[in-house]
Amino acid sequence: MAELRLTDWLPTTKKEVELRGWDELDVILFSADAYVDHPSFGAAVIGRVLEANGLKVAIVPQPDWHGDYRDFKKLGKPRLFFGISPGCMDSMVNKYTANKRLRSEDAYSPDGRHDCRPEYPTIVYSRILREIYPDVPIVLGGIEASLRRLTHYDYWQDKLMPCILKEAGADIIIYGMGEKPIVELAKQLVDGKEIKEIKDIPQTVYISPEDGISGGITEKDIVIHSHEECLQSKKAEAENFRHIEEESNKIHAQRIIQGLGKEYVVVNPPYPPMDTKELDMVFDLPYTRLPHPKYKNKRIPAYEMIKFSVNIHRGCFGGCAFCTISAHQGKFIVCRSKESILKEVKKVIQMDGFKGYLSDLGGPSANMYGMSGRNKNLCEKCKRPSCINPQICPNLNTDHTALLDIYHSVDALPGIKKSFIGSGVRYDLLLYKSKDDKANKAAREYTRELICKHVSGRLKVAPEHTSDNVLRLMRKPSFEQFGEFKRMFDRINNEENLNQQIIPYFISSHPGCMEEDMAELAVKTKRLDFHLEQVQDFTPTPMTVSTETWYTGFHPYTLEPVFSAKTPKEKLAQRQFFFWYKPEERRNIERELKRIGRADLITQLYANVYRQTSAGPRTSNQWKDDGQDSHKGNGRSRNKKEYVHNDNGYSKNSSDYVWSKNRYGKNTGRTGRLTSSNNEKGNDNHRTKNGRKGGQAAKRGRHNSR
Repeated sequence: MAELRLTDWLPTTKKEVELRGWDELDVILFSADAYVDHPSFGAAVIGRVLEANGLKVAIVPQPDWHGDYRDFKKLGKPRLFFGISPGCMDSMVNKYTANKRLRSEDAYSPDGRHDCRPEYPTIVYSRILREIYPDVPIVLGGIEASLRRLTHYDYWQDKLMPCILKEAGADIIIYGMGEKPIVELAKQLVDGKEIKEIKDIPQTVYISPEDGISGGITEKDIVIHSHEECLQSKKAEAENFRHIEEESNKIHAQRIIQGLGKEYVVVNPPYPPMDTKELDMVFDLPYTRLPHPKYKNKRIPAYEMIKFSVNIHRGCFGGCAFCTISAHQGKFIVCRSKESILKEVKKVIQMDGFKGYLSDLGGPSANMYGMSGRNKNLCEKCKRPSCINPQICPNLNTDHTALLDIYHSVDALPGIKKSFIGSGVRYDLLLYKSKDDKANKAAREYTRELICKHVSGRLKVAPEHTSDNVLRLMRKPSFEQFGEFKRMFDRINNEENLNQQIIPYFISSHPGCMEEDMAELAVKTKRLDFHLEQVQDFTPTPMTVSTETWYTGFHPYTLEPVFSAKTPKEKLAQRQFFFWYKPEERRNIERELKRIGRADLITQLYANVYRQTSAGPRTSNQWKDDGQDSHKGNGRSRNKKEYVHNDNGYSKNSSDYVWSKNRYGKNTGRTGRLTSSNNEKGNDNHRTKNGRKGGQAAKRGRHNSR
């Protein structure tokens, strides 16, 4: 790799600004992540996009928010605005497990340190900057602000919170993937407009008295229940969310307005999705693809997972109820050109330490590249949050041919030995029988090639549950489809003399899930010879159907009551069924099956299984990190940790994990999920990727509005 100079990164200190010969900065970005100059990290993307538009930009990564605030003062006052990027993952998902225990590691900090960012950095950084520089505009972006742009439930505070602008004291939010709105905002400020005058940029949010709303409140606007009404009525909060989700997934969306005290929160409709040329421009900017030299040889876990991976598209039309990708990236797939993808792969080949193996060639989902509606006029009228649930839309072109061409072109490059697919695979797309014989043939070819050439020994998929009722609430396909895919997987492995495993992901305590559903899950997965490894409790994160259902007790689309397990006792009662094969769990499981009237399942679980009669009930403190661990098939925990990010990476969640999930290598298709097997197994289901893992947050779920 060519030798790099300090000025190849965006400046982070006064000295680095001077090295560029600058005496003034136009924009200063504050990021709660370490600065990695890579297209999977939102702050880097926004900084590079602004730089490409002729602005002088600096980044202050992980400023010290204690003491005299010197990190907030060291670069002085920018000419245009401060931008706040709270990170590729939601700060609270990043900091705490599903059971609100502090994580042992922060994947986006040097050496995994967990003391480098505050809780809710969007709020903390904004308040400090407002105190020091009261007259400088403050712009919020990233997944934390995007998912809190209207009244939302905060799981960690267990309360309903207003638009984050109110608490932060900032001027404007840029939500979703932020390249277009951030450039337009900078342009208008350069032209001399005051920040309070800027109210018509798509994909922005501002707070205003009624007489200050651009154009006034009209019949075309969607006026949802006020924050105060939602505080009084959970059903009002549930009703609101249907409109919020639908407008996030429409090509021609309406403006949303919500009362907040004596003012109004105004959410302008999003920009249309980028086209291929625009997305290529973002990925072709002069990233070093490396952490800033200030970190020397310190390990940044999220970067280690994605440094030899390439994101090939944005967006996800899966519409999973627990996923934030659609709220951040939208459901429409935007693909990079083959030329742009190959150009980045060639850069990866030249990187130090690359041995010929791409850890992922994917996106928020592995196999949506090149897919869209055949009749675009129908898509323009559609407001479904998912193109594949409850059934695959007949207008959706599910042809995998373009994706196969990408795989073949990448694998043909000198220096590539193998390209793995770490993003989550949608097996329902592979099993779908359309009226297009060419698409059906390509799906069969893709399935065989995926299994034979792009699996590193273990293929991860996410059935999430076995109960059709729970899967309906999750917006996931029937478990029968997983069984069909597994049979196909096993058959191809036998034909090709391969010894590979399929690793399913499952969630407990999701809205609508009862103990009986978990007991049946244990029986069904036992019949398939699984000792479950990748498991997690449902984690309520802002702006998902599942979270709104969990908090309000009503499904936002039907307003029908839905049960959710909420107390530690209720969650533990469900979670224990994941581990039916562990001798120490048997006694409690048998007792619980008798209590719920399903003693008939005892023989199905434990027929011909030796009973360790000396094993007593397991105490709650024996569940590491409140039971959020992943388990190997033999019941032992692993030391290896797998990160699914969600930022401009979206989120898989991308997390995932933005998502902007953006959120590689070990991607699950969710933005924002971190899974490991010792102390923090499978804690979150926050997906978004630049953001979910996310997607791999840092990889595909890319949340660039940071």
